Amino acid sequence: MNGSDVGDAVNRAYRAEWGRLVALLARRFGDLDLAEDAAAEAFAAAVERWPSDGVPANPGAWLTTTAKRKAIDRLRRESKRAGKHQEAQVLFDDQPPEPLGAVEDERLRLIFTCCHPALAMPARVALTLRMLGGLTVADIARAFLIQESAAAQRITRAKTKIKAARIPYRVPSEEDFRERVSGVLAVLYLIFNEGYLSTGVGSDPVRSELTDEAIRLTRLAHALMPDDGETAGLLALMLFTEARRATRLSATGELITLEEQDRGSWNAALITEGRALMRARLATGQKPGPYQLLAAINAVHTSACYVRDTDWSQILDLYDMLTCLDPSPVIALNRAVAVAEVDGPVVALAAVDRLAEELAGYHAYYATRAELLRRLDRHAEARLAYDEAIELAGNSAEAATLKRRRDLLAS
Repeated sequence: MNGSDVGDAVNRAYRAEWGRLVALLARRFGDLDLAEDAAAEAFAAAVERWPSDGVPANPGAWLTTTAKRKAIDRLRRESKRAGKHQEAQVLFDDQPPEPLGAVEDERLRLIFTCCHPALAMPARVALTLRMLGGLTVADIARAFLIQESAAAQRITRAKTKIKAARIPYRVPSEEDFRERVSGVLAVLYLIFNEGYLSTGVGSDPVRSELTDEAIRLTRLAHALMPDDGETAGLLALMLFTEARRATRLSATGELITLEEQDRGSWNAALITEGRALMRARLATGQKPGPYQLLAAINAVHTSACYVRDTDWSQILDLYDMLTCLDPSPVIALNRAVAVAEVDGPVVALAAVDRLAEELAGYHAYYATRAELLRRLDRHAEARLAYDEAIELAGNSAEAATLKRRRDLLAS
């Protein structure tokens, strides 16, 4: 196996095992810094040893054993933590583990734990994405549309708060779920989005290991809280979006836009499951939340056999409802796409231009603006907007699509 193959194996292991390792070590040792450091040292050891020793038959087990040993070695070296040395031996005990409580899945348990109400919501989400989602600080910064330094500060402050407040590493009781669920869902949604369209430099455009894990954890959360509308809505949203995955990349590595996708190749089983979740929520008569409205928008898209059949008026109505709940600039940008179909590109462009200051540096803003300018035959301006979008694009597949669209413009 050459160096490139080993590097690919380490990257795959990182994506699959990082969150599980950190969750395991954090629960056992009660220290997020120790958990993250030990996991990082295990992957560093893999980079050093796998090229000569070969990739182990079970990379996950190898990393787990190595990470445990790294954690215990660090405890031994740090006299202030000497008292925890004995506790660490539980990692190697043959006794069955203690009951896990209401949440049995290791990762989901730690997500609920990190989403403690004592932490500000942005800090909860950033910390959990770093610890369990396998996202880098740069990934998290792009997800929040903030600078890397600001994202790093959020994570550091969250860890400090946990230590200072002595927040215990235990799963909340069923009664505590309600006050933590919003943070948990935010984390799961951002993990899914990073898999759906990766923003990491050099990453695969679509990271199925992240979308699969986000869906798995959201299914578990829905099973824990079957009456929670937003949990059901998020699961439906993920299913509708995941149903289109196989049609999103061309043979040449370009992203295929929604209007260009082969709708006959969408995953009908996932769409059916998503619709069933939405029907169940509608039957309750309860007012929908943001995730339910986003799922409803996607349900309208999946109901159209052809692009021309899309009910854009209904989508715009749903965005109007969503804006009342979440008046964010990103929602406003997405709403403008529907406005373009209902009221025309002139009205939509005016709405997009009002977002210039808030979305400066966001590639989708420039890509949307470029498309509207193209439809208005303002090709010189469209070309400049495409150039901005290409410069800011998160991955090569998206950049390739934008370049093709730019190059089709008349001179």
